[in-house]
Amino acid sequence: MDTLVKKPIIIYAESTPNPSSMKFVANQLLVQDGATAQYLSKAETKGSPLAQKLFEFPFVKAVFLASNFVTISKTDAIQWEEVTQELRDFIRIYLNDGKAVITELPKQEVAVDNTFTTKKEVFTEHAAPTTEIEVKIVEILEQYIRPAVEGDGGSITFTSYVDGIVTVQLRGACSGCPSSTITLKAGIEGLLKRMIPEVKEVVAEAV
Repeated sequence: MDTLVKKPIIIYAESTPNPSSMKFVANQLLVQDGATAQYLSKAETKGSPLAQKLFEFPFVKAVFLASNFVTISKTDAIQWEEVTQELRDFIRIYLNDGKAVITELPKQEVAVDNTFTTKKEVFTEHAAPTTEIEVKIVEILEQYIRPAVEGDGGSITFTSYVDGIVTVQLRGACSGCPSSTITLKAGIEGLLKRMIPEVKEVVAEAV
């Protein structure tokens, strides 16, 4: 009788443009394709057993999950060469033991009529475009920008388009990266301006 052999999970580390962040890539999806989740403290990790465990490392200050990778941001007190192998081994063993990555996507506080309410923060799609220009913006972000940003261990989502100004949200390694302003202006803004003349500027929304 044939026995189904489970494919072992392999993890490798990739540096990112952000010197404080390292991308740990798996040979299988870790979260639902298109979804992302960012955790900036251990208090936020209730719905992610993996992120909760990673915050037990004293040098971890942020965890970002998307597709088949985990981006970890560290404190300045330690160098990557001191901890990369340790994190890589920990994630590999954790996943090969079949433990959960995310059980519930994060929630965020949002203002509604000057009061705050909690809603589930599901990052499976960009903000829904309502005009022809917004549709074009989202298509360009998806086709040309998103793959490159994910390659650097981050994510980009469309937030709004008002009076020629496109607002996007950057997460993961792109959040707080010293080169993110150059990427935003020279890369994203330049491309959108060339392809959509109505676009005047691209700004990043604070996370």
